[in-house]
Amino acid sequence: MPKMKTHTGAGKRFRLTGTGKVIRRRANRAHYNEWKPSTMTRRLAGYVELAPADGKKIKKLLGK
Repeated sequence: MPKMKTHTGAGKRFRLTGTGKVIRRRANRAHYNEWKPSTMTRRLAGYVELAPADGKKIKKLLGK
């Protein structure tokens, strides 16, 4: 049986926690941050857990 390959796009965007939850970055934080309010950039900081329904699809793409 061949090995399962990780979907490279998903591998760059998502990762798994120790308990198996999928973590993602928030959107709208990539560029033009200078023009966005500080409150918005603070709110968008950090990582969040992906919705469980989407987590199943992403785990399959990550080869888990």
